[in-house]
Amino acid sequence: MTKAILLLFDSLNRHMLPPYGCKWVHAPNFQRLAEKTVTFDNSWVGSMPCMPARRDLQTGRYNFLHRGWGPLEPFDDSLAAILRNNGVYTHLVSDHYHYWETGGATYHAQYNTWEFVRGQEGDPWKGEVKDPDIPDHVGQFEGFRAKLFRQDWINRKYMAEEERHSQTLTFAKGLEFIRANHDADRWLLHIEAFDPHEPFFAHRKYKNLYPHEYRGRHFDWPNYDRVKESPEEVQHAIFEYAALLSMCDASLGKVLDVMDELDLWKDTMLIVATDHGFLLGEHEWWAKNRMPWYNELARTPLFIWDPRSGRRNVRTDALAQFTDLMPTLLDYFGVEIPEHVTGVSLRDAIATGRPARDAVLFGIHGGHVNVTDGKYVYMRAPASPDNGPLYHYTLMPAHMSHLFTVEELRGAELAEPFQFTKGIRPLKINAQAYAKGRTAGGEPYILAHQFGTLLFDIEADPKQEHPIRNADIERRMIDKLLRLMRQHEAPAEQYERLGLA
Repeated sequence: MTKAILLLFDSLNRHMLPPYGCKWVHAPNFQRLAEKTVTFDNSWVGSMPCMPARRDLQTGRYNFLHRGWGPLEPFDDSLAAILRNNGVYTHLVSDHYHYWETGGATYHAQYNTWEFVRGQEGDPWKGEVKDPDIPDHVGQFEGFRAKLFRQDWINRKYMAEEERHSQTLTFAKGLEFIRANHDADRWLLHIEAFDPHEPFFAHRKYKNLYPHEYRGRHFDWPNYDRVKESPEEVQHAIFEYAALLSMCDASLGKVLDVMDELDLWKDTMLIVATDHGFLLGEHEWWAKNRMPWYNELARTPLFIWDPRSGRRNVRTDALAQFTDLMPTLLDYFGVEIPEHVTGVSLRDAIATGRPARDAVLFGIHGGHVNVTDGKYVYMRAPASPDNGPLYHYTLMPAHMSHLFTVEELRGAELAEPFQFTKGIRPLKINAQAYAKGRTAGGEPYILAHQFGTLLFDIEADPKQEHPIRNADIERRMIDKLLRLMRQHEAPAEQYERLGLA
């Protein structure tokens, strides 16, 4: 028997989990998970944010050097499709509604079967013409985010009890699949929770785990912005996040319970991971995207149980990242890893702790291109104030919730093929909106060019409070960055944008 469960959370903060040293968050099942798995201490993001990370997951290579948010491409090698075509039954259960938006609409169809649970954040689920009752709250929501905010307050009305919460229903459907198929061979179950992504909507019993004095306005949804709130408001939002994290922990416990009950540990790989973290006031910022990819965002929790090695309750400092999950699962099922995959199977890292590489890249399209070797993090900023040149390379011109505009597509041309496009010439579309730190809708987005190039010694300074200047170290990190950019076929203008041409 060869089976696997891939369990993903969104925006799960490593530093707030007990296995990574947190003493105050109530998450006993994450501690229980660490006792049953190999815990990775050097796991990193790849491409950011949500759907770019999921393209990394499916294809085993970086998205962020070539395009922003968008669907799987016609030339992509997809984890779910490869497994399906090699006799492994694949099933997706998720309330991560971006899978069903314009910019993610090609992902779920790669699986044999899939189930979508509605209601998270601004998911356009329940239709109500009249505006909902919204309490006096911290922060302003404008433009696109105002629509999300309004819809979220409608959706919450239909999840007033925990058993109706979309996270609860997602895990219930995942457990249903496990019970129905636990004695069958060769399947992958992908359970993906939108939580603890903002808004931090959890029920009272989880909030009660974090009693504190607060008489301020409602606040469980920080803006993607600098911290402007009072210390009391900041601390309240942190507790709201922790409450939702504790709800995620309870859901995780249900998966561990059924694995115990059905003795799935003997033949079922378990991977528990996340796409990135979420800033809760660290570095005087909320959220992600607009600031550098600090450790709180980029260094992620990762737990893997591989029944072949049987190693549990141990840790490894081997470098790993999101792109590695695809080749790890293909290797586990005995399926050939496609030649264009640049992630590596973590089989040896799990079994022996042996590292498979000496550095990894990570970043967001149009932001810093970052490289780490596990000791240093080097964040290479754009060389010019206009953050250009920058292009999207795609045959699927879609943003998060809408297609590229006619204005964006004017002037698009066919680029020369990359090796990973398999002889296909993708569209080359000017990404000036990203380059200037704006989305296509005009909202502030990536502002990396304002921070400049940064170098941190994360062993001596894990909170990245004191950038260092060391020409020798910077040259070594640039060498690693250039080697990895070449390996991943970074477009020529990325070198020019970073002043590395």
